[in-house]
This record gives sequence, structure tokens and C-alpha cells, in this order.
Amino acid sequence: MKKRIFVLYTGGTIGMVQSPDGLRPDAALLDTALAPFSQIPSPHGSDISGLSFDMHTCTPLIDSSALSLQNWHEWLELLAEKIPRYDGVLLLHGTDTLAYTAALLALALRGLDKPLVLTGSQRPFAAKNSDAPRNLATSAAALVLGLPQAAIAFNGKLFPAIGSSKCSTESDDGFANPHFGTLGEWRPQQGWQNVKKPSEYTDGTVSDGLSDGLRILNVNPRAEVLCLTLIPGYAVREAADTLRRTRAPAVIMQSYGHGNTPDDAGFIEAVRSYTARGGLLLNISQVPHGHAAAVYAQGGALRQAGAICGGRCNLEAATALMTLAASGGWNQKRVEEELAAAHLAESRL
Repeated sequence: MKKRIFVLYTGGTIGMVQSPDGLRPDAALLDTALAPFSQIPSPHGSDISGLSFDMHTCTPLIDSSALSLQNWHEWLELLAEKIPRYDGVLLLHGTDTLAYTAALLALALRGLDKPLVLTGSQRPFAAKNSDAPRNLATSAAALVLGLPQAAIAFNGKLFPAIGSSKCSTESDDGFANPHFGTLGEWRPQQGWQNVKKPSEYTDGTVSDGLSDGLRILNVNPRAEVLCLTLIPGYAVREAADTLRRTRAPAVIMQSYGHGNTPDDAGFIEAVRSYTARGGLLLNISQVPHGHAAAVYAQGGALRQAGAICGGRCNLEAATALMTLAASGGWNQKRVEEELAAAHLAESRL
């Protein structure tokens, strides 16, 4: 029996065509791109009956750089309806913000017990030497493999959603996951290799201890989350000014190394004032393989001012987490619990 797969086509380079203004999303992709995968080899090399696709094309299709919280809100509502009816989900998405959506789905879909695979491409499906067919083949194989979690399929690799980032606009190796690595590698002739079983990796999957099926956390399209990136010089003063005046309930601070910041008195006081009035400030490292942790005394003042240590959060996971926090009215304790549940929390180094 064929596995029934729900396909959510949101747009992105994978289905784009040339226009007078450059590449633009187009709806024609799904007529032919997925047809070859109705009969694909199983992870163990034997033939299976293949995949049966039911497709939903978003209107309008978007370039993923135009991604909005309203998109996330609508996609979660649609997935809440569709996931229980299917054996898996394939989400076609532009690469620019694909990792943000992957992290959001991993954190918002509680009790997910089937594969949800996201993919896109660096070049359109119809372009010469496009990477799209390989990414679609990897995705189809991942849906057959059936790991019950949100994951990114790209260039023959399967990455856990949490911790993944777009790492290149030039190479077919467009994604990486510095902390959690890959879930497996796929080749057309050899099939899956180096597949990690759930007991062999920490993938950032959140379990809420429920046994009554899928539960969806809400995204408020009006949720306000700021991101402040520290660089040497004026940025610390601008960050302090922003914290003093912002009404956003959640802020992401991209700091240095292990979560270190200048101990500038005005900046630290602005952090303390912001957190004292209920603001959530999540401190994460700028480093791709970075880990915010209580290692250096230099970061002590920030921690004492009420900042939440983001541990292994990358920007994509932090954005998803704080969007859910702002949507749900979470407090600091809830954010810290979610970090721990997603295996992102600080550990002593």
C-alpha cells in the first residue's frame, strides 16, 4: 500500500520561473516534479508501492524572504487538519527562511508521530544542473524512512529541524547543523547510510508528555520579537536604547562566544529594567557552533540582569522559541523549561 503524503507547496526557488524582474514563484512545479517518486526503493533496498501525493499550493506562493508570522499561523492551522489524515508531510519552501520554519514546526507540533520533511533548492527545478531533483529524491526517501519528526532534506542529507541553518548560497550543500549533525545520508544506489536511531542522537524534538495525539502551539501573527546583534562599538548603546523603549515582550540577543557581552553600565541597567518589567531576553551565541554558557566572568553581569541563557540555540531556533513565547505569554521559567525539553539548555562545559 502506498504511503499517503500531504504536500504543502509554499513557494521558493525550487518552483520559480524567469520573469522580466527576475525569478518569481510559479505553481506549475507540482504537475511533474513529484511524479518519479510514486515508486521508490525502500531504506533496505527492496521495492515498495511508493508514495501517493495530495498537494496544496499556497495562494499566493511566496519568495521565502517574504515569510510572515501570518504564514506560520495559517500553515500550522492547515497542518493540524492534515497531519492526522496522512502518513507524512512534505513541505516545499524557499531556502532563505526554510530553517526558521523547520525550527518553528519542530517546536510547535507536539506529539508528532510521523515524518515532516522540508526541502527546497538553490536553483529552480527546470534550470540546467538543478539541485532540485536530488533534494526531492532525498525527501521522498526520507518520507519512506519515516523518522517521526520535523527534518530538512538537502543534497542527500537529512538534518534535524532544531539547530539547522542555511550555510551557503553558492553550494548544493546549502544547510548544516553544527550541534546535532545529520540523521542520515542518502544515495540513489546505496539508499540510506549512517541513519541514527532516536536513542543515538539528541535532535531537539520536544516532548510534552502527552499521549493523546497531536497538539499544536499557536503563533500569534502579531507577536513581537526583536533581534539585537552585538558588534564592537556603538551597537551596545543602540541595544540599550532599544531595550529601554521597546514594547516587544521578547528579545533575542546575539552576543559573543559563550554568551559574553560588554559590562557597560548603561547596557546592563537597560537589560535589568527590561527583564524587571516582564520582558524575556534570550542570550545566544553568534557563533554557528556556539554555546551560551556561564563560562566567563565577562558574561556574569548580563546573567545577573535577568537574561535567559540560550545554550545551544541558533538564531532560527531562538526565533521560533521566542515567537511561541510571545504568542503564548510565557514567563522566564516556561522558556527555560522549553529549552531543556528541546535539549538546547546550558550545560556546564
